[in-house]
Amino acid sequence: MALKTPKRLILCIKWGDVFSPEYVNILYRACRAHVTGPIQFVCLTDHANGLLPDIHALPIPDIGLTQDQWYTRGIWPKLALFQKDLHNLSGRALFIDLDMMIVGSLDPFFDETDPLTVLDVGDGWRPNGTAKQEVGTGVFAFNIGEQNQILDSFMTDRDGVITGFQNEQDYVGATGQGIGFWPKGTVISFKRFLRRGLGRDLFVSPPPPGPDVAIVAFHGAPRPIDLVATKFWGQFPHIGLGPVSWVQEYWEKYGS
Repeated sequence: MALKTPKRLILCIKWGDVFSPEYVNILYRACRAHVTGPIQFVCLTDHANGLLPDIHALPIPDIGLTQDQWYTRGIWPKLALFQKDLHNLSGRALFIDLDMMIVGSLDPFFDETDPLTVLDVGDGWRPNGTAKQEVGTGVFAFNIGEQNQILDSFMTDRDGVITGFQNEQDYVGATGQGIGFWPKGTVISFKRFLRRGLGRDLFVSPPPPGPDVAIVAFHGAPRPIDLVATKFWGQFPHIGLGPVSWVQEYWEKYGS
C-alpha cells in the first residue's frame, strides 16, 4: 500500500492594502501548479475578504507592534511566524512573499534540511556574484515551533530592535540558528538578473527567466502587476515600458 504524500505547508502574510487579495490568490494558484502532491496554503492576514476558499486565512499573531511599526522599514510582522505555537500548525513550512513569481518546481524547497534556509540578498545575488552572503526573508523555510528565539528576543526589546536594525531580515540573520541558503540561481532577483541596462527596458523587454529558475523575486519597484499594463514601470533611471509578455502571461494564467 503506497504511503500518502504529506501536505506541503506554504505560508504568506498580508496586511493593510499594499497588496490586493489577487496577489494572494495568484501566489496560491502558482504554488499549486508547481508542487507535487497536496499543499496547505496559509495566509496570515488582517483582512481575508476576496481570498479563494482553498486558502486558509488565519489572523496575524499579535507581537505588540503599533500600526506605525507595521510599516516601519522592514516587515516586522513577519517575525510572528517564529512563535512556538503558530495556530497549531506543524512541520516544515515554506514562506513566500507576495511579490514573488513561481516559475519552476517548488518540490526541492521542501528537501532542504538546514534549520533555517533563506535567500542570499548580498552582492552575490547577482550574475557571477561571489561576495559575502546576506540573509533575505523573501523566501525561507523552517520548522514550525523552532527558531522561536528570534521572536523571544525581539519581544524583550521591540523598540530597540526596530531602531537598531535596518530591517527584519538583518535581525533574522543576527538571531537565527543553523542558517543555510537556497542554491544559487533557484531564486533570482528581477532587478539584478533580468532588468536590462539603463534605458534599454524602454525598447527591449526584459527576458524571461531560464529553465533552472524556480522563483523570480520582485523587491521594491517595480512589482509584477506594474509589468502587466502598457505603462512605464520602475524608478528613474531604471525605467521600462510594459507590458512584459511573460509576466502578463503569468498574471493571466494564475489570475481571475
